[in-house]
Amino acid sequence: MFITGLGTALPTRFTQQQCWEAARVSAPFQQLSARGQAIVKAVLLGEPSVATRHFGVESVSELFEGGPDELHARFTRNAPVLAAEAAACALTDGALDASAIDAVIVSTCTGYLCPGLTSYVSERLGLRRDVLALDLVGQGCGAALPNLRTAEALLASGRCGCVLSVCVEVCSAAFYGDEDPGVLISACLFGDGAAAAVLSASPNRNHRRIEWKTAGSILNPEHRDYLRFETKGGMLRNILTQPVPELAGKYAEQLFSDVMAKHGAARGQIAAWIMHAGGRDVLMHLRKMLALTEEDLRWSAAVLRDCGNLSSPFVLFVLHAALGGNAPGGLWWMSSFGAGFSCHGALLEVE
Repeated sequence: MFITGLGTALPTRFTQQQCWEAARVSAPFQQLSARGQAIVKAVLLGEPSVATRHFGVESVSELFEGGPDELHARFTRNAPVLAAEAAACALTDGALDASAIDAVIVSTCTGYLCPGLTSYVSERLGLRRDVLALDLVGQGCGAALPNLRTAEALLASGRCGCVLSVCVEVCSAAFYGDEDPGVLISACLFGDGAAAAVLSASPNRNHRRIEWKTAGSILNPEHRDYLRFETKGGMLRNILTQPVPELAGKYAEQLFSDVMAKHGAARGQIAAWIMHAGGRDVLMHLRKMLALTEEDLRWSAAVLRDCGNLSSPFVLFVLHAALGGNAPGGLWWMSSFGAGFSCHGALLEVE
């Protein structure tokens, strides 16, 4: 399998300072306890790893308004637009026409539509009516890699020659005032966005050659409750706990070692690290467990700084950044992790 097109999409950009100025005068913030207010202020003003984020609102003050219906409407309004925009950019990047797409796979965890987002993306892009449409849900921040592995299976079966893979999250559809630290921290670190990749059975001469060599996953339900969504009062609640960064580092290292051993490759052969980054502490544990430097994770840190945690599209944004930054060719390791607790990885060969 080859990645023959890549695209991203972001809504309106806001600085963390703007978020703080809007938050501190909002009614939900005023209703928080002193502890809750301190958490919001500390993360928005004291977390240097995130400088700006993007949201599907005209004014940042809208993030602190409304209940379940308004949050669902935010997802419904933004998710199809962002997903289709990223997908269109991926097709343009690969110099491909929409008619070439045999299957479209869309992953999301921040909202629910029926029919799913594939219906809206297909309509907006003008995909063929016989396109195979698959909506994947419930995989959280790690969803991009399972999405791509599904595309790999479709291509390997010979039933598809070109697959469109999309990850889109409207994380702001789960933002609201609450005393739960996980909810508050999420509202201060996550952002909205979408990314898409075109996957083909053969390389594209119009695009840098990116070959998918092998992949693997780890799923440990024992740690499911450490990182997940729940619904309370009709609204999504992001469950974040202290063990998450350590778990991310532990499983990322274990999976990397397993996949590299099976492929017969050495750690020193990795020319670029394409890693999901949930936040500053996650990056720290990834560096520790994988024996990496800040330079190794510069692409992940840059996306986190400019966009916050985008959930499932994040790792594709990192891949896009590394390609745009002319990262050296060779073997690249791409990894994402999230709800489950799950960890996924893929070995790419880039020329």
